[in-house]
Amino acid sequence: MTTLAHPASLTGPAVHGDLPGPRSAEYLARQDRRESNARAYPRHLPIAIAEGSGSFVRDVDGNVFIDFLAGAGVLSLGHNHPELVEAMTGQLGLLTHALDFPTPAKDEFTAAQLAMLPEGMRSRMKLHFCGPTGANAVEAALKLCKTATGRGDIVSFQGGFHGSTHAALSLTGLVSQKQPVANTMPGVHFFPYSYCHRCPVGLEPDTCATNCVEFLERSLTDANGGIPLPAAVVLELVQGEGGVIPARESFVHRVRELTRELDIPLVVDEVQTGCGRTGTWFAFERYGIEPDVVIASKALSGIGAPVALIIYDERLDTWAPGAHSGTFRGNQLAFAAGVRAIEVIKRDGVLANVVEREHQLEVLFAPLAGHPWVADVRGAGLMWGIELADPHTGAPASALALAVQEQALRRGLIVELGGRGDCVVRLLPPLNVTAEVVRTAAGILLAALDAAAGDAR
Repeated sequence: MTTLAHPASLTGPAVHGDLPGPRSAEYLARQDRRESNARAYPRHLPIAIAEGSGSFVRDVDGNVFIDFLAGAGVLSLGHNHPELVEAMTGQLGLLTHALDFPTPAKDEFTAAQLAMLPEGMRSRMKLHFCGPTGANAVEAALKLCKTATGRGDIVSFQGGFHGSTHAALSLTGLVSQKQPVANTMPGVHFFPYSYCHRCPVGLEPDTCATNCVEFLERSLTDANGGIPLPAAVVLELVQGEGGVIPARESFVHRVRELTRELDIPLVVDEVQTGCGRTGTWFAFERYGIEPDVVIASKALSGIGAPVALIIYDERLDTWAPGAHSGTFRGNQLAFAAGVRAIEVIKRDGVLANVVEREHQLEVLFAPLAGHPWVADVRGAGLMWGIELADPHTGAPASALALAVQEQALRRGLIVELGGRGDCVVRLLPPLNVTAEVVRTAAGILLAALDAAAGDAR
């Protein structure tokens, strides 16, 4: 495998003094006065970021952090990858915005995306370019499936996250986000997901996944089950915001079989898992299935330039011109960067690096198996979660997870939280992260956990 480039200007974590530093505190105070109360990340990661390079960011006070949030998974090749910057800069002088007109940049991007699909899917899949967010692509997928099937109900899964727009929020499991918003989209039915560590139906882990699907099957085939045949089943193969929960393979295969038997389009939400995050281009390849609709967004450009699309079986292409549109669906800068990102990923063996770093993290996190506050450690590719729970009650250790995040930041590592009660410490490194950076980050995280757990005793 080609040696992956190490950031030239930022080479390691270095934090001096308290956080936030004085200049960051000024930025945060102005943000508090001028921006929406709905802002989230700076509340628990109190820094103002000045620059980024590869796996590192520097704040306005000169502190350097390993960034294992990476724009919530957007920056698949890290901050400011020079070749992606070059591709965007070159496109900038040619054309930046073109609605849904064909352009050379868009044509190359479309061909590159289709070429990354498994061979058996390439000739029968079509692309639709959406507004520039994953949530907008979720909305498009729902409209596509409802139009193609003539049905209105949707099956989603407990713990899933599909976005914060009105319909996408309706598919999302997190109740607290939905409570303040009355009359979300009707016709959504939630079923248990194979979260075997905390089985949603109280069964043993070895039988949990199968029973979850059996419940879905009986509900959809029971004449008195109360659920009309749905327009779609929407599934995350690894629940990200839900706590980094990879679905059991048996669960995924049976969902695919069931939806095919009942002629229900299976929509796989790959907004976070797509573009190599799990070690294959899409997570459904890791599971050995072929969905009817794929939702993709976050890392399509590799550098954070927004683009979102759905990739779907041509038999579903029954909607009318203009059925789903968006002014910013023709982001030529994102297309140019996305083409170059795929070239880099292929040339530098980035997917192989993801698999190697996955195995490395398995080894580095092995000592956590005996930690009293660690309930579970799980991951796929470079998408990892450490679930924390009270050793006496088993309840989610939300306060401890927050303390771990704070301790990690003080030591120079940015991580996110998720899962029930935000008790899961989440890692989303760039896909080209080096073994050295992973080793350093894991050491910081383990030290942060020990420090926070010591304070919790």
